[in-house]
Amino acid sequence: MASSNVSSHTGQMPVSLQGLSPRVQDLHKRIKQFIKEHVLPLEVLRVQRLSQPGINRWEIMPEMEEVKARAKAEGLWNLFLPLESDPEVKYGAGLTNLEYAFLCEEMGKTLLAPEVFNCSAPDTGNMETILRYGTEEQKQKWLRPLLDGEIRSCFAMTEPKVASSDATNIESSIRREGNHYIINGHKWWTSGALDPRCKICIFMGKTDSGAAKHKQQSMILVPMDTPGITIVRPLTVFGYDDAPEGHGEVIFENVRVPVSNILLGEGRGFEIAQGRLGPGRIHHCMRLIGYAERALELMIDRTMNRVAFGKPLAAQGSIQQDVARSRIEIEQCRLLVLKAAHMMDLYGNKVAAPEIAMIKIAAPNMALKVIDRAIQAHGGGGLSMDFPLAPMFSAARTLRLADGPDEVHLRVVARIQYYLARQAKL
Repeated sequence: MASSNVSSHTGQMPVSLQGLSPRVQDLHKRIKQFIKEHVLPLEVLRVQRLSQPGINRWEIMPEMEEVKARAKAEGLWNLFLPLESDPEVKYGAGLTNLEYAFLCEEMGKTLLAPEVFNCSAPDTGNMETILRYGTEEQKQKWLRPLLDGEIRSCFAMTEPKVASSDATNIESSIRREGNHYIINGHKWWTSGALDPRCKICIFMGKTDSGAAKHKQQSMILVPMDTPGITIVRPLTVFGYDDAPEGHGEVIFENVRVPVSNILLGEGRGFEIAQGRLGPGRIHHCMRLIGYAERALELMIDRTMNRVAFGKPLAAQGSIQQDVARSRIEIEQCRLLVLKAAHMMDLYGNKVAAPEIAMIKIAAPNMALKVIDRAIQAHGGGGLSMDFPLAPMFSAARTLRLADGPDEVHLRVVARIQYYLARQAKL
């Protein structure tokens, strides 16, 4: 799992890829080429489109749909589904988490690529959830259209009135009434809720507030066209509204859905959440490595071609130190991500929980440092939409909170360390 990138600068295959199967090496090569030819041009087009006066920011960009159709036709589609969750490879590519890590990193080099390959959050987590915990009826009705890219989805967990870092605080209710559940709740940061293609929501709420602490919550499938759902507004991150997907503040008021929409059963919400968030967290971290690699690439290019005080920026000692530190930090973090993926493949998500917690802390913080250095090297341009650095910084900062804040994961890692210390003394 060595990850030296020295050979990548000489035009040869990076050492980190040479241990992969020919099939995965081919997928990596094709994804990289596809992004260069078809996805990077979409970055420029999207910025131009969203800056046009009078444009409806919440309409789907037709050029994006065309590129997605091309990716699907070329077999670069649903690559995220791990082998262990789909042994018959009926739905995805059947890759291991370790194999997918290299592909996901490449997708992370542009914010648009994950959707192009149908590998973007929250859809990936929702698809894995329905695949793992859904009934055959639920899979046919919702999983199949998601896998085909016909619809999109959202995940409603976080609430504005409680500290959602502790999910036992969730106040939303799921109350059974005959053959239906009645849902009431106020959610926010429901990413994807404003997307006109969003047709299904996975909603977390309490079915029994008197049960044991971690048995009170359940998850249920809620079609977004059900009466009683009100999208209050899109939330912004450092001013970005992430149109056309957005991060919705959503009110559910007496929303009625069939009993058959429950996932796994009442009181199983925490169990599902742990199964869902593990893969989601590592996918974010894989992409964050890609963020950092793109930022470093842009920083090197910029400093080689800009002159200040009579010499290229790249000749300045402080810039050289920033480049070196960034390379070291990326390599360290990549190895930790690959270790976590390897652990998931060998022993399962539960055993790999400490490694997943560690990378969820390390990767966003590493990416923020590298992107910030790149912004500094770009001067005022780094703050503008002329480069992808500002939106990448915003996305990376979000991931210090999304899927659990740093503090929660630090607590997990510390508790495990104390447990191991006590066990060692027995």
